[in-house]
Amino acid sequence: MKKILIANPKGGVGKSTLATNLAGWFAKNGKRVMLGDTDRQQSSRAWLSIRSPALPFIASWDIQSGHPARPPKDTTHVVLDTPAGLHGKKLSQLLKMVDNVIVPLQPSLFDIFATSVFLDELVATKQYRKETLRVAVVGMRVDQHTRASGELERFLEKTGLPVVAHLRNAQSYVQAAAHGMTIFDLPPSKAERDWEQWEPLLRWVDPV
Repeated sequence: MKKILIANPKGGVGKSTLATNLAGWFAKNGKRVMLGDTDRQQSSRAWLSIRSPALPFIASWDIQSGHPARPPKDTTHVVLDTPAGLHGKKLSQLLKMVDNVIVPLQPSLFDIFATSVFLDELVATKQYRKETLRVAVVGMRVDQHTRASGELERFLEKTGLPVVAHLRNAQSYVQAAAHGMTIFDLPPSKAERDWEQWEPLLRWVDPV
């Protein structure tokens, strides 16, 4: 089972956008995917509640009375959305559950400062040092060819973490989310450019 954590203690960086669309890509490609929400706000779970049953299926936690929440039986891929402020014991618990961490990060000075300690914490984990945990960064709401994108990559050089994709600030994400959809549920005329930006991230997540 492939397990992916979408995490950044900074709020408003695009965690739910990244989590829902990644789950949508897995679903469209025939994977039995679960989108788990560990945030009290339950944004991803609310999004699932408006998703049409005609779209590729994305499961939520299997919740049974007297038992801890768990992925449904036969799940092949798990994507976990996380709350702002994630750190310490809660972060450690989640890291033990996954083998991949994707950190969405906007290329603003304030977002970079707020995330730097978290990235250091990830790199210092036993799982990362033993190479049982893969960590990558995704630039959110950014054009790869802008100065802001370059500043983000220069900041990350000292961590050794790769920036595996740059996702633009596009209305396609907003419009899709409002209908329980992902950009991968949209026709090429509306989302082909965004699909192209996802390709390096998807290769990192699911290498051949």
